[in-house]
Amino acid sequence: MFGRIRGWQRRHWRDRSKAERVELQSLITWYVTTWVFYGTWLLLPLVGGVRHEPGALTLGGLLVAVGALQCVWTNLLTRPALDHYLGRSTLPGRRLLVPTALLGTGLALIVALQATGAAESFTCRLLLGAVLMAYGLVYALVVPRQVFLRRGALLGVVCVAASVPVARGPVEVLMVAFLTVFGVLFSLLAARCGAWTLSVLWEAERAREVEARLAVAEERLRFGRDLHDVMGRNLAVIALKSELAVQLARRGRPEAVEQMIEVQRIARESQREVRDVVRGYREADLGVELAGAQGVLTAAGIDCEVSGETAGLPARVQSALGWVVREATTNVLRHGDARRCTVGLRVSEGLAVLTVENDGADAVADGGGSGLAGLRERLAAVDGTLTAGPVGDGVFRVVAEVPVAVVVEGAGDPLPAGDAATPAGDSGVPSGVVV
Repeated sequence: MFGRIRGWQRRHWRDRSKAERVELQSLITWYVTTWVFYGTWLLLPLVGGVRHEPGALTLGGLLVAVGALQCVWTNLLTRPALDHYLGRSTLPGRRLLVPTALLGTGLALIVALQATGAAESFTCRLLLGAVLMAYGLVYALVVPRQVFLRRGALLGVVCVAASVPVARGPVEVLMVAFLTVFGVLFSLLAARCGAWTLSVLWEAERAREVEARLAVAEERLRFGRDLHDVMGRNLAVIALKSELAVQLARRGRPEAVEQMIEVQRIARESQREVRDVVRGYREADLGVELAGAQGVLTAAGIDCEVSGETAGLPARVQSALGWVVREATTNVLRHGDARRCTVGLRVSEGLAVLTVENDGADAVADGGGSGLAGLRERLAAVDGTLTAGPVGDGVFRVVAEVPVAVVVEGAGDPLPAGDAATPAGDSGVPSGVVV
């Protein structure tokens, strides 16, 4: 799971899932925020608020360099800190040693600027907020919230105590306290709120994958239960009658033949019942599948539009197209990242044409898989065809065409596709079932 999450960083934007896009957007926002505060709260105030004297310019230049290094380290540690918060990996405490040293150096330089009168008081207050937020955006993701608040309060006390000897009055001390509180709380909210949103989003992503697996497992259990109900009793009877036939044959009794004939009859009946079960498993109601697809996709946050009427279509045609809807919907949910999906059904020139189109580019990944191959086999049983592939920028389209009536060789009238002979390969579990 973590390897898959790591790999998304190198993919194109349109190839990412919704959760991956939100995470990338959050990271970019954090990166930019650090430099925005550096430019507006540190660099610009220093340019206009530092005295043009050698000592003041030296202190200001050092603080500019320290602030830039803070931003660089913050950007380098934002991704590992987020992985730490989301439980993907652990960020060792030693990786915070350099940012902590830079924070201490920055605070010391601000105190020096204030004490020597090298910068205006208002400028020093902005500088304080800048260096605190550059450190807090990462630190808020690494430690628990209560720990962050306690240590932030302790840092505020230290900053206020350090400002008392150099402040020009109680107002400046209060401003130091205010800026410290602001920097701590802003860092906590900016980092934690975004990270918490991402954790919920990834949890929903994993829940959707689990739901898809559970649906497949439930269908397998249902199919296994139906087979057990059909075959369990018959196999038990076959075993008993075979044993009885063996005993009768050893005694030279003619009734052994009758018992084996009965075994043969039960075996053929079992074969017929298994075919009935498989046929029922393979059949899908097109109307139900269309309604279900719209409901499932809408619940997943995908705008789904369904058009067309199923009335008048033969049962076999509806079943085949119903499986196309089911498989295409599954591909959109599991393989794509669609925002919109349209399903259209029309009957033209004796052909029932089903079109499923979505803007999730990842659906292309299934183009060579067993799902679409199984659909082609299923449609071939009713002389239908299937085409699937990209048709535009990030658009994937599946088109299934099935004749409404199939002419049976040797017969004078066309029969509905539902009456066409079933190929020998249809007696097993359908290959189009999503696994």
